[in-house]
Amino acid sequence: MRLPLLLVAALTTALALPAAPARAEPGPVSRGVVVATDSGPVHGASHDGYRTFQGIPYAAPPVGQLRWRDPQPVAPWPGTREATAPGSPCPQLTATALVVGNEDCLTLDVTAPARAERRPVIVWLHGGGFVSGAGSDYDPHRMVVTGDVVVVTVNYRLGVFGNFGYPGLAGSGTFGLADQQAALRWVRLNAAAFGGDPRNVTLAGQSAGGMSVCSQLTSPSAAGLFDKALIQSGSCLIDYPKDLFWPGMAAGSPWTDRSTAEGAGHGVATQVGCGSLDCLRQAPAAALIAHNGLFAKPAYDTPLLPAEPAAALREGRFQRVPVLEGGNRDEHRGWVAALQSAYGPITPQRYGQLLADSFGDRAGLVAERYPLSAYPSPALTWAAVATDRIWSCPTLAADRLLARYTAVHAYEFADRDAPAQPDFLPGFPYGAYHGSELPYLFDVAHWPAQLTTDQQLLADRMIRDWTAFARTGHPWPRFRGTEAMSFQPDGPRTVNLAQEHNCDLWAIG
Repeated sequence: MRLPLLLVAALTTALALPAAPARAEPGPVSRGVVVATDSGPVHGASHDGYRTFQGIPYAAPPVGQLRWRDPQPVAPWPGTREATAPGSPCPQLTATALVVGNEDCLTLDVTAPARAERRPVIVWLHGGGFVSGAGSDYDPHRMVVTGDVVVVTVNYRLGVFGNFGYPGLAGSGTFGLADQQAALRWVRLNAAAFGGDPRNVTLAGQSAGGMSVCSQLTSPSAAGLFDKALIQSGSCLIDYPKDLFWPGMAAGSPWTDRSTAEGAGHGVATQVGCGSLDCLRQAPAAALIAHNGLFAKPAYDTPLLPAEPAAALREGRFQRVPVLEGGNRDEHRGWVAALQSAYGPITPQRYGQLLADSFGDRAGLVAERYPLSAYPSPALTWAAVATDRIWSCPTLAADRLLARYTAVHAYEFADRDAPAQPDFLPGFPYGAYHGSELPYLFDVAHWPAQLTTDQQLLADRMIRDWTAFARTGHPWPRFRGTEAMSFQPDGPRTVNLAQEHNCDLWAIG
């Protein structure tokens, strides 16, 4: 059975950002504070050791005739704008197919130390498979207070509104990426007013957010908009053979070509009864968002993204900025747990069939390197194959390509007792799964993660290293070919990624 694209995207979202109980509340709010931006003053909130400014527009609402256009400037507002509540998420479907958010969503939140001047700025791009999530899902106050940095979290257009393509449409497939560039231009103009250093900006993100950072690294129009790049589980080289990510999924990568995006958009226009862009721009958002899963990938072969990022990296066509990049030790286990939930347990016989489906005549070679006897269960064996081939080895290969031209600092998050998300299957050993590092860096909405004492120490270490990279670009010795800093509760250590993940077998480069 083929899994619908929307469900695949929903699974990606659920594993990177769950939906369950209410978010953890920040520290007590005291007096407000007013800061002047280039569009007008904003009134934020003062907390114990930090300040927050939420829901600040960085581009005009992309509605009406601005739907599927590159972001336009914000109209200045009269008086002081209230900035004590987050803006709306961009339109998206929840796992239960309910629509949340509205198109007037191009806002950002700023969290800054109580007293700051020329502090490093981290611009955070959320994950969610390019079809869900919001910047306000990530409360960065621990990072701000511990690391003495300014953090900006960003909303950008998603799905059918962010990656829509249509023949003759300027910007086809890249509206969400264009939003991110508009937010970076806003940061260059306004960071100093919040105590940030506009000449020391780190662009960071996880999963689809990390893939966005990768996209901006290879986008000519992003040149000069940021000074460092931090990529979590979103390498430029991530791709997958058929059936490996999920049964029925064709081989591919997180990006698509413009002609495919435009073909999908033409098909949607036919389904909603529109023969022109003007008609589509007047169509109700609810009629369009039903097709969100068709637009879960930004498009290349476009002015913003001329080449697929993997090709650009191999050709050395990217911005020469320091990069911190890594992933998680057991990245794909969450999807394997979902696979078993959908199709039943992975038996030894099923494991052999999965190998044959994905690797054909190389299946025996993969089975020799990943024997069932070496793992606690067939499910964890298959998870190791998928983790290494889709995530870890492509990330290592990307590190090597980047390191030819710039300083790279490689990491792996390896706490195999990381807190489970609220809707996870009980009893499944998720390990250091996709997204499991997030509560070590942020207070994440709908995820009341409880860290042990050792995990809290690990979280402090990660925050200090992440913000040291933002400050100086040198958190630990630079990458030299195989080794990465492995973050574990009993203390960080270096590991050989090539050996740990059988990267010689996959020969990615």
